[in-house]
Amino acid sequence: MEGLRLLCCCVASLLLLGAAEETEDVGETAKRDRSHIESTLKLSEAKPADDYSATLQRLRKIYHSSIKPLEQSYRYNELRQHEITAYHGRTLGSSATDGEITSKPMVLFLGPWSVGKSTMINYLLGLDDTPYQLYTGAEPTTSEFTVIMHGPKLKTIEGIVMAADSARSFSPLEKFGQNFLEKLIGIEVPHKLLERVTFVDTPGIIENRKQQERGYPFNDVCQWFIDRADLIFVVFDPTKLDVGLELEMLFRQLKGRESQIRIILNKADSLATQELMRVYGALFWSLAPLINVTEPPRVYVSSFWPPEYHPETHKDLFLKEEISLLEDLNQVIENRLENKIAFIRQHAIRVRIHALLVDRYLQTYKDKMTFFSDGELVFKDIVEDPDKFYIFKSILAKTNVSKFDLPNREAYKDFFGINPISSFKLLAQQCSYMGGCYLEKIERAITHELPDLLGSIGLGKKPSVLSCDTTGCGETPRNRYRKP
Repeated sequence: MEGLRLLCCCVASLLLLGAAEETEDVGETAKRDRSHIESTLKLSEAKPADDYSATLQRLRKIYHSSIKPLEQSYRYNELRQHEITAYHGRTLGSSATDGEITSKPMVLFLGPWSVGKSTMINYLLGLDDTPYQLYTGAEPTTSEFTVIMHGPKLKTIEGIVMAADSARSFSPLEKFGQNFLEKLIGIEVPHKLLERVTFVDTPGIIENRKQQERGYPFNDVCQWFIDRADLIFVVFDPTKLDVGLELEMLFRQLKGRESQIRIILNKADSLATQELMRVYGALFWSLAPLINVTEPPRVYVSSFWPPEYHPETHKDLFLKEEISLLEDLNQVIENRLENKIAFIRQHAIRVRIHALLVDRYLQTYKDKMTFFSDGELVFKDIVEDPDKFYIFKSILAKTNVSKFDLPNREAYKDFFGINPISSFKLLAQQCSYMGGCYLEKIERAITHELPDLLGSIGLGKKPSVLSCDTTGCGETPRNRYRKP
């Protein structure tokens, strides 16, 4: 009898132990394999990162010696105050800092609230269940612009410090005011991917909230980051497909950047196949009026979070979609230097066109002025109707400028409203015996120096390192908050 009682106790103990283990297994969510992220983004490679310091220093020299003088002389930064109407697409700072030229590629995350932007960053960096992970939840959780960048240890940086440090390329953000800087935060994380790229997480779009309720110009801040982003992830989920005024304004700001945009339908494994097809079609229907391009945008359908895909869903399809998006990200990282040089060249072309136009306005003004003329009325007539005086047509006829590169004429009404025409010199007068002519230097940079620098990368050559003392690379970046 005693033996039977002992046997029953042992069996009961085993049953309780098994039930406890089963409960523990249910409580722990199975995590999916991350090997495809490591391999696609080449995070497991032991080889050191390529040293591009010589090329970047050469690029800084070209900018400071050949582009910046003309940019400052003809106040291109004033035209940029109206850059949305003057130019579509990516633009450089009013006067590029060394931080902007040497910065890493930037990936920007945009979209409605609680669609999984912060979760996606945690997933790509493997930060879940670590002290580094971004806070996530079903409610709107990200109220700040969060810049995730590389650092030797986990560190949080306040917005006022980031704006004060010109080496970080965020100093222009001071113009949006102290209320915004309180909503800007930087996080340094020791992660190999962040050695080559910077992520920016943004506050979710809430359609029933007016912009002024945020306390800072939300759309203007978004525009600043959009102008500098190399890749833009616009994230949706199946429950937030409606397009309101704030999202419509956001897509208006993305005009001209279609090649950088990647639209993501996140949390796809939460739907059955038939329902997913309906949601996919609804997303296209919502976005069609906002994206005015001939070719429909690519939509990546997957679930960017650590747990395993929900059973009875298209796991293989979701994995392939995820790898395709990672390949796009890796392509931006691999081509970061080529993109930077091409971007600086595009900026130089715009500065040259701006200088040619100001020169033409000035020459026409001088030609029309007589002893008895009212200078203000004469120039007002020229600005109001530049076609009457063939301002833009003469640029196309006499210079190597494409009509598709010309800025909007309306922008020059505002430009000359704050910059009197008499404050400029003709291009022919912008020459010196030792320094040469500004126009010739920027044309040489556009046609020879920057293409040659780009070609040297393709051939695997490394430009010779030149010291800033002899090249005029500009001032050394400094942090106003750092003690000497």
